[in-house]
Amino acid sequence: MSRIISALIALLIMASCGGGQKSPPRNLDNACSIIKQRPDYLKAFKSTERRWGVPVHVQMATIYQESRYRADARTPHKYVLGVIPMGRVSSAYGYSQALDGTWDEYRQEAGKRGAKRNRIQHASDFMGWYMNNSREKNGIPLTDARNQYLAYHEGNTGYARGSYRSKPWLLRVANEVNDRSNMYQRQLANCRQFN
Repeated sequence: MSRIISALIALLIMASCGGGQKSPPRNLDNACSIIKQRPDYLKAFKSTERRWGVPVHVQMATIYQESRYRADARTPHKYVLGVIPMGRVSSAYGYSQALDGTWDEYRQEAGKRGAKRNRIQHASDFMGWYMNNSREKNGIPLTDARNQYLAYHEGNTGYARGSYRSKPWLLRVANEVNDRSNMYQRQLANCRQFN
């Protein structure tokens, strides 16, 4: 009997160290590696592409930038006097780093009342919904990863006002998102799991 108990304890310890699906895939610079490790990601991305028209590579590059594929990603804490934690920089959470208010709006408008930001299929669908709104409100093509990212970061109103123009660091990041999107697109074209 003690062998069975010992085996169960060892199994529980190993399972708790595994990290599960909350841990990001390895080699985030390779789209084929990502979808090979996490086939559920590809299923979510393709579902979003069918529903909202946002290409898989644009979704992947945006999720990389927002959370590095961490399901439980959060913004850093704010500190008073440099040492006393006073909450987080924003309410952004999950793969998509959606803010509380925007997430609630998505759940209501898209009919996804039970959606959770730490589930890839919900985060991906949120991005599709948001980017589709950016297309409708600001005329940004769904294939334009750079400008979609700027609208995603600044909000559609901020994008329309051009708030990103005074943020050189954000323009640099948007260019990186665009480069990564192009890289992922090239990789996916040669990826057996994708085709």
